[in-house]
Order: sequence, then C-alpha cells, then structure tokens
Amino acid sequence: MSNNIKLSTENLDLYYGQTHALKNIGLEIPEKKITAFIGPSGCGKSSLMRCFNRMNDLIDGVRIEGKVLLNASEDIYDKKHDVTSLRRRVGMVFQKPNPFPKSIFDNVAYGIRVAGEKDKSKIESIVESSLKRVGLWNEVHERLNKSAMQLSGGQAQRLCIARSIATEPDVILMDEPTSALDPIATQLVEELTFELKDRYTVVIVTHNMQQAARISDFTSFFYLGELIETNPTKKLFTNPDSELTEKYITGRFG
Repeated sequence: MSNNIKLSTENLDLYYGQTHALKNIGLEIPEKKITAFIGPSGCGKSSLMRCFNRMNDLIDGVRIEGKVLLNASEDIYDKKHDVTSLRRRVGMVFQKPNPFPKSIFDNVAYGIRVAGEKDKSKIESIVESSLKRVGLWNEVHERLNKSAMQLSGGQAQRLCIARSIATEPDVILMDEPTSALDPIATQLVEELTFELKDRYTVVIVTHNMQQAARISDFTSFFYLGELIETNPTKKLFTNPDSELTEKYITGRFG
C-alpha cells in the first residue's frame, strides 16, 4: 500500500484463556481510508478491532503477544502508554447504539470535558460542529438538554459517532454500526462513514459484504482467527488472491 500507515500489527496473537483467538496477524491500515473486516462469525474480526483501543484489557484471562503500532512507532501495549488517552485518540462506535443516560449535549461534551476542557463556549462550539458533521444538528438543536435516550436508533448511532469525533481522534473503530438499524438509518450512517474518511482513519467490522463493497477502500478477510488476505476492496471482491476468500464472498460457506 502506498498510503501512510495509521495502524499496524506485527505478529499479533490473542488468547482468551486457552483459546487462541487471533493467530500471527500482520496488518497495515492506511490513513484516511476505510478498511472493512469481513468473515464468518467468531473469526476474530471484533477481537482484533478491540486490540486497537485496548478494550480487550477489560476481559479476564486475555493474553496478547506481538505489537500494535499507532502512527508507525507508538506501541500501544507499551506499559508507559496511557490507555485513557489512547481511547480518546482511537474512538469506538458499537453495534448497538449506546448513548449515555445524559442529555444530548452532555453525551457529545463528555470526552471533551474528560480531556480537561473547561471553556464553556469552546465546548459548545465543539458540540455544535460535531453534531453538524454527523447530520444531527438540525434534528436536535432545540432539545440539546433532553435525554439522549429518547432518540431513535439511527439518531442515537449518529450521536455516538458525534461523541467519538468530538475529541478529534486519529482513528474511528466501528463494530457493525448498522446491524441494529433500519435500511434508511443504515444508509445515513454509511454516507456519514464515507464522509468521515476525509479527516479520520476508519475501521469497520461488518457482516454485510455489500456494505463492505459499497463504502470501504480496503477489505481484510478473516477466517478462524487468521488474516487470509487484505486487498483494495474492488480487487478482493472481483479477483481475490485466496480461494478461501472467493468461496466466502460467493456464498459457498459462512
């Protein structure tokens, strides 16, 4: 890949207790592109994504070997690395929209305040621009102090994306962000994701191969904890290197 590499893994192995969930993963994720992870359920896609912001640290019995590098040189598993700061720089949007039980405004302002910003007008400005960037401002600007729990599924997911971009992360991780949404909300989130790559590096896990084909620049196919291949999306879907990839995308298994 000729692009600048934002995230990479070297000889990465992940164990849940005795289960070897990721096997010797070597992967490069280019900057300001969308990289999709596809593969059958349980093949390691989400496990790998959670390595990128150390969410696996929260699970008992997890062991990780190898390296995960941010910006080519920062080893995020180095003991000196600040995990709170990492999670601001590597934002995460989950499968099920998970707004905090706070107002719409406070959801978006949360990460900015945690980062130490106290200037009220600056916080207001960042909240407004974040909501505008996800196309939500016009829908919610008159009820910013109302609970975020009242939003529809699609609105709630866009709010979670706004919350994630408010801290100006380097990377946005999206773990099946549309699987709980209806087709109209899915389309909005896909269009938004496509726009986000102008400013951010995006990694998306999806079970929907059409979605990967529509919005990603690169696609990685995983099977049984192994990375089978990574290629530009068009090539992977039309002329994959691996016979296993071809079998999966043509529906012969999975």
